Amino acid sequence: MTTKPNVLLIGVDSLLADHMSCYGYHRHTTPHIDRFAQAGALFERTYSAHIPTTSAYSSMLSGMDCFSTQVVALRHRGPLRPEVKTLAEILGDSGYNTTCVGFSGNPSSRGFDSYLDYPGWGSWAEGRSPKAQNLNNVTIPELDRLVDQSDPFFLFLRHMDPHAPYLPPEPYERMFYHGDECDPSNTSMQPVMAFKPFCDFFASWMPPGITDKDYVIAQYDGAIAYMDACIQAIFNALEARGVIDNTIIIFNGDHGETLYDHECWFDHHGLYDVTLHVPLIIRYPRRIPAGKRVSGFNQHKDLVPTILELASIQTDIEFDGRSLMPMVEGEVPSHESEFYITECTWMRKHGWRTPHWKLIVALEPDFHFKPTIELYNLIEDPDENNNLAETRPDIAASLQDRMHAWIAKREEETGLKNPMMTQGAWVEGAPFKTSQQAYDTLHIGDPGQAARLQAKSRQ
Repeated sequence: MTTKPNVLLIGVDSLLADHMSCYGYHRHTTPHIDRFAQAGALFERTYSAHIPTTSAYSSMLSGMDCFSTQVVALRHRGPLRPEVKTLAEILGDSGYNTTCVGFSGNPSSRGFDSYLDYPGWGSWAEGRSPKAQNLNNVTIPELDRLVDQSDPFFLFLRHMDPHAPYLPPEPYERMFYHGDECDPSNTSMQPVMAFKPFCDFFASWMPPGITDKDYVIAQYDGAIAYMDACIQAIFNALEARGVIDNTIIIFNGDHGETLYDHECWFDHHGLYDVTLHVPLIIRYPRRIPAGKRVSGFNQHKDLVPTILELASIQTDIEFDGRSLMPMVEGEVPSHESEFYITECTWMRKHGWRTPHWKLIVALEPDFHFKPTIELYNLIEDPDENNNLAETRPDIAASLQDRMHAWIAKREEETGLKNPMMTQGAWVEGAPFKTSQQAYDTLHIGDPGQAARLQAKSRQ
């Protein structure tokens, strides 16, 4: 057996940490991942600082922030900067066989030896969507192939459950819901289906006549539970092949999901904590104590330095992130507790988050007609429903000063402009001058169109 540990990174798209039972959710959605977490370390305050998928994975797979990667937009144009090395490239240089499943063509997927894809979308017309099993069908044979090699492996899995469309197969679609999802007396879905930019997309995968938002949320939770069951098959394969304890296993989310929150219906845009807060669990019994819960703040940029320390791989790269092992071992309580946040999905915004306050500043009008500046007291209002920008302008100004000081510092350190300011054409029709213009311009028609929009970064 190789002396170097294998690395398995499970990246889950659109997973709300707060909808996992090991993070305290009232529904038992993740029994297998809960047991996996008990054998390793669960990080309670991991944040995706750069929303959405493209920028989040760029940090997760490089150890860098958005100033170094220059990636902030979902539809990022061009490759990752050649000066930035990906985890696949670093591990490949250290003798690892590397395989990527479900993420080919994205900027931060550069450097893998092998790329495998699987059907990861779906629609109402196509029926229930076994995304996670589709992933397993290509992953488990590849895992066996990698284990049979003499060199260590790095296997990256990009899960598309519970990313919309939420269409978990039986029995998961009714696991958390009993009732009539089309009850005409329930009007909770009226504002959702009236939201013109997304209504056609929702109609393509939600039940015809849907009226109950709780049914849709139950489908999301069912997709998590379905994914959880399928991931257990991966753990079983590692155990059956005798390599589970010699494999650094990381379970991480790229970003969360807005369900019926903030009128950002069933998607993952916005800089609210439902989108920023992500799960992170690491199992590696040679270094990680079982049953550990780590409460300190950390971000995606900290993952690559952590993996390299666990694998005893030296590099001269100066990462923006730092290893999480000092937090695991109790040497430091936390990494940065306040940090710069960005979003360039369906809105172009940035902000500053502290343990007490959240500032969100719109760089363009958004299609939800939200105010230019939002300010939330995260202690008194953790769900971010009471905008204090007008009543506490002193706090908003102070946070803006800290944010701009950080931007200036990072621009000086990198010699590069803040990429949020170079995204004038981040989506067709942008930059927008009014919210009405954005509302009338932005549109998802069906899952195929959604997949094509997300794939723009691959061109």
